[in-house]
Amino acid sequence: MTTEKESIPAVETRGLTKIYGGKAVVRDLDLKVGQGQIYGFIGRNGAGKSTTLKMISGLASPDRGEVRLFGKPVGDPVVRRRLGVLIEAAGLYPNMTARQNAVMKAKCMGLTEEKKSVDQVLELTGLTDTGKKSVKHFSMGMKQRLGVALALLGNPDLLILDEPINGLDPEGIRELRQLVLKLQEQGKTILLSSHILGELSKIATHYGIIRDGELMEQIARSDLEEKCQDYFQVEVSDVRQALPLVQESFPQVEAQVFDARIIRIYGLEEGAELNRILTENRVAVYASGFHHMDLEEYFLERMEG
Repeated sequence: MTTEKESIPAVETRGLTKIYGGKAVVRDLDLKVGQGQIYGFIGRNGAGKSTTLKMISGLASPDRGEVRLFGKPVGDPVVRRRLGVLIEAAGLYPNMTARQNAVMKAKCMGLTEEKKSVDQVLELTGLTDTGKKSVKHFSMGMKQRLGVALALLGNPDLLILDEPINGLDPEGIRELRQLVLKLQEQGKTILLSSHILGELSKIATHYGIIRDGELMEQIARSDLEEKCQDYFQVEVSDVRQALPLVQESFPQVEAQVFDARIIRIYGLEEGAELNRILTENRVAVYASGFHHMDLEEYFLERMEG
């Protein structure tokens, strides 16, 4: 029997489009985030990540398309209570403590069990023992964790974080990574954007890649790892002549033209025979060898097109 958690996405957009100054900065975006996922939203600066997250969060209105959270329109007051957001600055009061900031936010939200809620989010984010220390004396990592703590007030099921590790030192990045993993263990869905690929690859279960406002691909980590396989790369004088030779001589492999001079071949066990065939057919081989595509290389290729 299929449960609601399995059948209804936490986030679903259809034809989502946003136009600024006559230019579509997000165009016909169909994105789907399953419940319980850590969804890494990847793209270069200016690709449309923040604009997309603002529309998903209800902080910006699309010019076309729709956003649904847990199967309901983003403006539905019930579904709004299931959403926690940290986009851009967290709006912290620098002269207040972590607890005072959290109490202020809880009062604004009208939470009935204010103290209990504040205690829970401060403990979860590791800020219980900051005492009377004001936020202006916090490290960047502590400020970011406090921003997440405020977003967690009300115990939302979906947390949206825009570039949460920007400006953090290695210790701050590690702390935030551990926090995101802990939140997923509690059953929460996390949608976070970043252009720092190596860090996302340590936590994300699924990925969406955006380029120039268009969603290029959505892929699960397990499928991505299958794509990041070894390949034999050969640089030749004439790709159009070389490709048929590869396909005829090695019908079991997959050959892809990478650019005007390079072919990548997947499933080839040994490259010397291929080089021999190419040179015998008067195709100059400038360079060849085996390579392994890592996650960063895959993402960069997709983002660059």
